Amino acid sequence: MVTSGEFNASLGANTFGFVSPRAIICNLEAPALYEESIRRGEAEILAGGAICAETGTHTGRSPKDKFTVKDATTENTVWWDQNQAISPAHFDVLLKDFQAHAQGKDLFLQDLVGGADPVHQVKTRVYTELAWHSLFIRNLLIRPARTALPDFTVGMTIVDFPSFRADPARHGTKSETVIAIDFTRKIVLIGGSAYAGEMKKSVFTYLNFVLPTKNVMPMHCSANVGHDGDVALFFGLSGTGKTTLSQDPNRILIGDDEHGWGPDGVFNFEGGCYAKCIRLSAEAEPEIYSTTQRFGTVLENVVFDPVTRIANFDDESKTENTRCAYPIEFIRNSSPTGRAGQPRNIIMLTCDAFGVMPPIAKLTDAEAMYHFLSGYTAAVAGTERGVTEPTATFSTCFGHPFMPRHPSVYGNLLRDLIAKHHVDCWLVNTGWTGGKAGVGRRMPIRVTRRLLTAALDGSLNKATFRRDPYFGFSVPESVPGIEPHLLQPVRTWADKAAFNETAKKLVEMFDKNFKTFEAHVSKDVIAAAPHRQIAA
Repeated sequence: MVTSGEFNASLGANTFGFVSPRAIICNLEAPALYEESIRRGEAEILAGGAICAETGTHTGRSPKDKFTVKDATTENTVWWDQNQAISPAHFDVLLKDFQAHAQGKDLFLQDLVGGADPVHQVKTRVYTELAWHSLFIRNLLIRPARTALPDFTVGMTIVDFPSFRADPARHGTKSETVIAIDFTRKIVLIGGSAYAGEMKKSVFTYLNFVLPTKNVMPMHCSANVGHDGDVALFFGLSGTGKTTLSQDPNRILIGDDEHGWGPDGVFNFEGGCYAKCIRLSAEAEPEIYSTTQRFGTVLENVVFDPVTRIANFDDESKTENTRCAYPIEFIRNSSPTGRAGQPRNIIMLTCDAFGVMPPIAKLTDAEAMYHFLSGYTAAVAGTERGVTEPTATFSTCFGHPFMPRHPSVYGNLLRDLIAKHHVDCWLVNTGWTGGKAGVGRRMPIRVTRRLLTAALDGSLNKATFRRDPYFGFSVPESVPGIEPHLLQPVRTWADKAAFNETAKKLVEMFDKNFKTFEAHVSKDVIAAAPHRQIAA
């Protein structure tokens, strides 16, 4: 075995016990990883300098293939209603087969960090068989200084082998694809999928398990901060606008997807951003677009002209879930530390596929917990395998695939922090208006940005609010610069009777979904349910 690059010599490059790999190539930076990716035929360079790769069959996450080892550590702590178990015995076999699969292969190693707060971070070693995957995860996690590499210690290990094929009978999986995490041994094994996002979400899942025991709230949210120190959090699933809305030229970006909230404030889990590219334009999203035109960015499944190598971000023939992954410093007004103080505002983003929710509503603490646990949004086409069109769904905590513990653990942590720091909470619909998906139109981004500006600068608190007749929360009657009819969704529908029936249907869905949580929350949270507020 040949080992090259910089790493902790006392720890060794093959601490994982791989069987006879040909080489382990350690901690390469972008230029060398470009060379390796091109030489191996994994990717191509586009006009502007970004590298573009394809992920094959998997163009999104595969949550049905994700498993957690059920052992003494997890048996009574993991939310098994929504997390799939794999036995220690099956994981042992899987681990040995992953180790053996490395035989004769070149492996790329990256020593990286999850978590900008040094008290709560996890040092992560990532082994990949693809050079572009090594660049992807290097972009997405926090990159330690090269001077720190000789002393780097490993807190968790991720092994990412797209060419590995799981055997359901042998490994206890459902298919040839597997994402298996062992919280006791701090190991993640990813096989059968070239979708690079599985790696970053594995770090998030690990921190979601560990941090609540330290009274730190892990969050699937983006975050930014104003120049006077006012921090805003943006909860939401992929496609709801977390990345787009948090990258505001008038505010400093802390991070676009994953954060912790503890005694000292908010901190980013990552060192990069993973933005959707479909229909991306320089006019609508100049900051994100600019990252796709520079060296170091990784593009996934983006269609481009084979001669000019110019990307066509409007082409969805490969997938709706086209992506770009880049270091956070590619955003000019990003935070160099990934840390900030206590939040002043929380924005819960929902992509309402039914088109009946208002563009913004103010929430009480109890309503905020209700909607956080509900996690209503739409699964946007391509974000998960098998989803081909917008579909109404409930994803508790705005990210249940990444939540190992029961949602009430995260909900109670969040509610305590909201109360302690007197945070204003808002529900923002970035989905449809004027009709459900396929009939209406997406909420104009200029409207969403104007409403968010008013919420974050405090002026929206001075508005006159009305009580929504279906959901019970408070909706502003008017906001300068916003067409009044947009604040009353029924007025955007041509068929008022159809609106009423659709709104009632969605309320019933909320009520049915929340029954799962009623035994775990206080009476005022139960009372925040839409049908209860209306009845009151």
